[in-house]
Amino acid sequence: MNHQLDTIDHRILDILQNDATESVDAISEKVALSRNACWRRIKAMEASGVIRARVALLDPIKLGCPLTVLVLIRTDHHSDAWRKDFAVAVAALPEITTAQRMTGDLDYVLSVRLADVAAYDTFYKRLTSRISVSDISASFVMEDIKDTTALPL
Repeated sequence: MNHQLDTIDHRILDILQNDATESVDAISEKVALSRNACWRRIKAMEASGVIRARVALLDPIKLGCPLTVLVLIRTDHHSDAWRKDFAVAVAALPEITTAQRMTGDLDYVLSVRLADVAAYDTFYKRLTSRISVSDISASFVMEDIKDTTALPL
């Protein structure tokens, strides 16, 4: 983006990250801009990558994947080739919703959505058949205290 985000941009982003279905007319009213000025700001933020996508947030329970599992991975492999293979393995497993490379004792943490413990066992076998790890463990989420995609603006 050619300019810094201002207060109006932040207000637009706050509206969109809470409800991406809001019309440009409704957003422009809420931020006190003309429809065209608001539309231009949204398009500029999309073009610059500030707005990466507009998506629907689905209910995992209603869709049969109520269980969140945090998979903790340690590896003895840190080569570029291994990291590429790991990225390919992660991309091939749609149950993985987040994959993060870490500092400290763990190398990677995966967040995985599944139906139940049996589905985790199947997932574990599929993951470990694709990539070599030195240690893998899992923690099953008992309760989501906070689960949001909204960023602090």
